[in-house]
Order: sequence, then C-alpha cells, then structure tokens
Amino acid sequence: MFRVFQIINENPQITSREIAQKVGISNGSAYYLLISLIDKDFVKLSNFKDSSQKTKYSYLLTPKGIREKSLIANKYLERKIQILKELRQEINSLEKTVGNVFNNKIDKND
Repeated sequence: MFRVFQIINENPQITSREIAQKVGISNGSAYYLLISLIDKDFVKLSNFKDSSQKTKYSYLLTPKGIREKSLIANKYLERKIQILKELRQEINSLEKTVGNVFNNKIDKND
C-alpha cells in the first residue's frame, strides 16, 4: 500500500491501469485497492478541473492518507532496522566461526 501512496503522491493524475503496471498487480486489483483507499478516506477522487475530458480523474492523498503513509513508512523502517541488526549479528557470528576455522588451519600447518 505504501508504494501506491507514493505513486499517487508523485503523480495524482495517474490511472488505475498505470498504478497496476507500476505495482505489478492486475487492473482489477488496482481498482479495488483504490476504491478501498477512497472508502477509508486515505485518497480523494476528483475530476481534472482543466480537462476538456471530464472523465479524467486525479487521486489526491487526504490528510488522513498522508498520516497513514507516514505510519506505514515508519513501520517499514523499523522492520528493516530490526532485520539489519539480526543480519549484523549473524555476520559477526559467521566471521567468528570462519575466523576460528581459518586460524586453526594456520596453527596446524606450523
């Protein structure tokens, strides 16, 4: 959902088909997601004011949508930081193991 918020924020005049292509989901799924975001008041749908074709719409993040985007980004960042910490611990452990094996081989060769 964060990616969809980003896409809408960067290009409010994007179509649901373009969102589907960028996110890698079906057109129907993109449409359903957009309707869900509108129903939750995260996104507002409005007509282009300057468009000669009144069938064109723009998607705007509402203040509630901007807040939700921030919360999602924060949770994502927290998860990635935790994964990074776990990877660092695993790397340190592997370095100690490999170092011990390597040092033992050197000692045996002397």
